[in-house]
Amino acid sequence: MKIAIIGATGYVGSKLLNEALERGHQVSALVQNISKLPTHAALTAVKTDVNDEAALTAQLAGHDLVISAFSGHAAGDVYQYFVDGFQHILNSVKASAVPRFLVVGGAGSLEVAPGVQVVDTPSFPAEWKGSALGARTALELLRKESALDWTLLSPSAHLEPGARTGQFRLGGDQLLLDAQGESRISVEDFAVAMLNEAENAQHSRQRFTVGY
Repeated sequence: MKIAIIGATGYVGSKLLNEALERGHQVSALVQNISKLPTHAALTAVKTDVNDEAALTAQLAGHDLVISAFSGHAAGDVYQYFVDGFQHILNSVKASAVPRFLVVGGAGSLEVAPGVQVVDTPSFPAEWKGSALGARTALELLRKESALDWTLLSPSAHLEPGARTGQFRLGGDQLLLDAQGESRISVEDFAVAMLNEAENAQHSRQRFTVGY
């Protein structure tokens, strides 16, 4: 496939880029700083600004699908920066007529009890609240879309560098816990789950999650 990855040099985006290239896809990496990208015969580096909808729309046109690994972690007001940027991306994807849109979500909007989301629990770390609330808003925006074929993948609570095992469980809107009561997934296996979905759509117009 011809895949556009927004934020392909980031914490998650770089692993998505590696996984997509390993699988033989043609990838356009849409990033602010193209000097951070590796050199690869199947990789096209694209300097992008997500706030420029007209330019972003043109850059996305012609791809089979878009994966957004956009993050607001570098901003002062993480929540507003992320929500504004994601809205521009959403508008551009629709305008580009790319048939599918996959999104890196957050764990904060997963439920730990009926009606209780991770981000609303007292123990949720304050430093991650802005990005978690932003990711929740992105999910809400997607759920209002009447025509776009979207999928959002939420990681487990702990998304850390590790092994690419290809062995994990998938879930829906509830936080997944392992046998030790921990919620975790490696960034490498998160990328496997996302590219599996890219290649074989199982969660059209849904959020799903991945964990051990």
